[in-house]
Amino acid sequence: MARSSLPSCLLRLRLPLPMPAAPAAARRPRRRGAAAPEPVRGALTPERWIEAATDVLADRGIDSVRIDLLAQQLQVTRGSFYWHFRDRDELLRRVLGAWRDHATLQLTARLERAHADPREQLRDVISLPVRGRAAQRAARIELAIRAWARHDALARQSVDEADGARIVYIAQLFSALGFGVAEARWRAFALYAYVVAESQIAAPIAQLQREERDRFIERLMLQPLDAQT
Repeated sequence: MARSSLPSCLLRLRLPLPMPAAPAAARRPRRRGAAAPEPVRGALTPERWIEAATDVLADRGIDSVRIDLLAQQLQVTRGSFYWHFRDRDELLRRVLGAWRDHATLQLTARLERAHADPREQLRDVISLPVRGRAAQRAARIELAIRAWARHDALARQSVDEADGARIVYIAQLFSALGFGVAEARWRAFALYAYVVAESQIAAPIAQLQREERDRFIERLMLQPLDAQT
C-alpha cells in the first residue's frame, strides 16, 4: 500500500472530528387560512385607549387620566401608548373629539334619520336623558367634561362648540314648526337647558310621571307666546 505523504508527526496527532451540524428545527406548517399572530403593540387600537381614558375621566376626573394608570388598566406597557399618541395632550384632544362626534354629530344625525317630522324629533330630544344606561353613561361623561372645562381652555372650547351645535339643531326644529328665527333660538336654549339639567339631576321618578312631565314640557315649548308679553 502507498505510504501517506503526510509527515509522521502529523499522523500521530488525533484531531477531533467535526461534529455533524444539528438539523434545523422543523417548522410546524401553519394551517391554511390561519391568521399570523399580531404584534403586541398593535393589539390595542387608538380607539381603545380613548375609550379607557373616557371611562377614567367619567369615574375619577381629568387629573386621573394618566398614561401609567391607563397602561396598568389595559395591562400593557407605556410604550404601547406612544405607539399611538405623541403625548398625553394628544390623547386628551382625541378624547374631546370622540365625545363631540358621538354626543353631538352622530346623535343629531341619528335623530334626523329616525323621524322626518320636527315635532317627533323634539319629543326624542326631550326623552334623551332617560334612555337607559347609555344615557346615564353619557351624562356622567358630559358632567366630567364640563367640570374639566372650568379650568382648561381646550375643553371649554369643545363644550361651547357642542352646546352651540345642539342649540342650532333644536332651533331648526322650532323654525320648521313655524316659529321665527329669534324665538326659535330662545325656545331651543330653554329646551336644551332643561335636557342638560334633567340628565344631571337623575331624580328617581315613576315612568308614568316621567311621561306626563315630558308631555308638559312639550306643550310648554310649543305654546305660542301672548303677542302683548
